[in-house]
Amino acid sequence: MTNWIATLPSGKGPMYLRLAEQIANDITVGRLPPGAKLPPQRDLAYDLSITVGTVGRAYALVRERGLVSGEVGRGTYVLGSTNAQAQSQHDVVTHTPAHHRQTNSPRTPLPKDDPDFGGTRTFLPPPDMVRMDSTSAIEVGQATLVRELLDSITREHPYEIASYTRDQPQSWRKAGKQWLTQANWSPELESIVPTLGAHSAIMAVIAATTRPGDRIVFEELTYSSISRAVALAGRVPAPAARDEHGPLPEDLDRLCSQTHPKGIFLMPTMHNPTLSIMSEERRHAIIDIARQHNLWIIEDEVYGTLRAHSLPALASMAPERTFHVGSLSKAVAAGVRGGWISCPPAQTQRVMTAHKMLSGGISFLLAELSARLVLSGAADDIKSRVLTDMKARHAIAESYLKDYDFNSAPDAPFLWLKLPEPWLPGTFKAASAAEKILIDDEDEFKTGRSERTHHRVRMGFTNPVTHEDTANAFATLKQLLDGSSCAYDSFE
Repeated sequence: MTNWIATLPSGKGPMYLRLAEQIANDITVGRLPPGAKLPPQRDLAYDLSITVGTVGRAYALVRERGLVSGEVGRGTYVLGSTNAQAQSQHDVVTHTPAHHRQTNSPRTPLPKDDPDFGGTRTFLPPPDMVRMDSTSAIEVGQATLVRELLDSITREHPYEIASYTRDQPQSWRKAGKQWLTQANWSPELESIVPTLGAHSAIMAVIAATTRPGDRIVFEELTYSSISRAVALAGRVPAPAARDEHGPLPEDLDRLCSQTHPKGIFLMPTMHNPTLSIMSEERRHAIIDIARQHNLWIIEDEVYGTLRAHSLPALASMAPERTFHVGSLSKAVAAGVRGGWISCPPAQTQRVMTAHKMLSGGISFLLAELSARLVLSGAADDIKSRVLTDMKARHAIAESYLKDYDFNSAPDAPFLWLKLPEPWLPGTFKAASAAEKILIDDEDEFKTGRSERTHHRVRMGFTNPVTHEDTANAFATLKQLLDGSSCAYDSFE
């Protein structure tokens, strides 16, 4: 706790604005240094003879400005001065509370959160950081093949390269049909919409099927960039409790009965971040509830592309309401931005129009490249090489973390690690960043505020360039885990 004494400046304007300006000014001049903890809202309200709500609004405002970071149960901490932020977009500040600062290695400040979207991911991290907060496809020589295909495309289609994309060749849909096909299901060709990756695909579905103010159900842990994008688009994310099989049917039914959502976002195969697989029984239960309450289903199979399985696709079980989404990002090449949606009957044109309006239109160059990768068999070949390399990296991870509890699989690009005592997820993320390794704590995957703590972090291992880089990163992370009992000192 800092010795900062708060004052409420006199003048015109709402009290919460004046208090926020005072806090911002004290941060700028150094009276509130980086790492300083602001007083609890109730204490400050008492000291200033104002309401707790006024203090809460002031704290929220300085957080929106990127000056402080708040976490339920830990308090609100200063990130850094506005002067320092103005010096460079690469400036970084620490998120680690003073009483949890690390002392067993040289300290590198933690990159600044993007305050506008409520996430814990870093924005424009320094180039010397090891990115274990990403799960894009491993580099296995894709660039050579991509270069050859691009050369062919630019030679054969100079007019299309120069112009806007107004028509979509049938080959783009054929590629989507082929890429989305599973052992027990294949989409109809007419249902396919090519997209700029899975994220834009999902947002196009949301835009086509819902209106601002509508609720969309997400599992309480999930790929939360979508839930945040949904909120940015004016929809309301509604978190549903889950277990190892997926959303709990009873909680989903309760949500539907009480809040009347319009859709649900699901990752049934290799759920991000837990790696769980939705059982067939649970799939039937979720579909029954979706039909009862007229929910649209968005089935995200981006990670499912990496795993061969015999479980039925949700789109095969409920074709009248399921949008099945896939992309090349995890198995082939994320930079290609190739993705496809299989839509329910009569929804294809609506989604295609929504995608165009949201994205400005699909890129001929990227869509043609994605189609040729798939239809030539190159995408499957690259996926095979990616999976082989992923298996080797998974073995490296297991060799270093064998004494710890984590969820993993040889065909998964990340693991879900349970932290030993006394590590907290945010503190371990900060300690890892101090060692120049970026990982994701559990807050990155929470749909909304939750008092439930899993004490877990996600570690991706597909972005380090070599196996040696991967091993070095895990060796460093293991050293942090092993030294957890002496990982901090106290300033209180």
